[in-house]
Amino acid sequence: MEAWRIFSSYDKRVVVTKTPRIIVERFVKEHLRADDVIGSELSENRFGLATGFIQDDFDSITRRIGALFGDEQPNLGLGRPQFGSGPLFLSLCKEEQHPPFTTAKKHDLHHIIRPLPVIFHDGRLAKSPTPSAALLILLWIPLGIVLATIRILVGLVLPMWAIPRMAPVFGGKVVVKGTPPPPASPGSSGVLFVCTHRTLMDPVVLSSVLHRRIPAVTYSISRLSEILSPIPTVRLTRIRDVDAQKIKRQLEKGDLVVCPEGTTCREPFLLRFSGLFAELTDRIVPVAMNYRVGFFHATTARGWKAMDPIFFFMNPRPIYEVTFLNQLPVEATCSSGKSPHDVANYVQRILAATLGFECTNFTRKDKYRVLAGNDGIVSQTSNRTPAKELISIFKKIMGDFKLH
Repeated sequence: MEAWRIFSSYDKRVVVTKTPRIIVERFVKEHLRADDVIGSELSENRFGLATGFIQDDFDSITRRIGALFGDEQPNLGLGRPQFGSGPLFLSLCKEEQHPPFTTAKKHDLHHIIRPLPVIFHDGRLAKSPTPSAALLILLWIPLGIVLATIRILVGLVLPMWAIPRMAPVFGGKVVVKGTPPPPASPGSSGVLFVCTHRTLMDPVVLSSVLHRRIPAVTYSISRLSEILSPIPTVRLTRIRDVDAQKIKRQLEKGDLVVCPEGTTCREPFLLRFSGLFAELTDRIVPVAMNYRVGFFHATTARGWKAMDPIFFFMNPRPIYEVTFLNQLPVEATCSSGKSPHDVANYVQRILAATLGFECTNFTRKDKYRVLAGNDGIVSQTSNRTPAKELISIFKKIMGDFKLH
């Protein structure tokens, strides 16, 4: 905090690092409010892919520092004189400060800013790509692809009741807590399972735990994901009245799964719940879904979403946790006069408390605008030829392995 107080008190802030600029630039500019970043540049081949080598040496970084400031000498440099990037710029500054930093000197601290919190993150790697971890992941990928293929094929062939029992045989695990409700009796409306949305596998895992194929409400998943889905899907339009009628008709037929967050969220908090589900039924059973993986995240905002289940099953030991909460009492539903927003917020709070997560007001649009620069809606129409479509898919798959 002492270093931050000094850093944020100056009008112009520049970060110098030996780390490749492309890896740290977004974080430094958007969250630490720096004006410029000077770092190493990655070498690229003729296809525009990083080779893993550093393009320039440290002398070039020093020259860029001099070019940035020109004849003006920086007022203060914060860093270690012998380690890190300290030797590159400290000698160019009028004043130096080394750890431990102190604000005892009379700096102008009247306009200290707060760093923006890091909330959403993307990319497939669940481990930091240290040399040893990167080597292990690269060696695992061929085996992981074979293992994922076997797991998916077995899951498509087996009946739902057998999947949780067979999961340990193939290295997976499904942990079930709480008591699930019995199936809806003929002629009565179904139960609406309201789940946290961790991956696209949530409704599938829930169906396997309940030993029956329960339809799931979907928002913007790809057609390929719908085709490969072992359970029925109900595609919504995001038009409130139309979607409400679709959900009502489905509940008249039986049980239904809905994820009110509208998109997956891998961080330890819950996005804002839509209140639509609370208007349509009083038979609401909250279900806390969570997962644990070792190598690859099973969610993405900028990659190809149809690969999410494949990356999940590529992990050596994927674990899913399903916690059934009690059905909401009548006094906690809209029948007692509560508004849909109050019911949705209540369900969000109890699910967050069960998982040890934090409730937020962030929405699907907030997530995708930060990570992908769009609203997270998948276009269903395309004028591209099959060849162009295959090229686009290949690029998205390759993009999943890039560092974001």
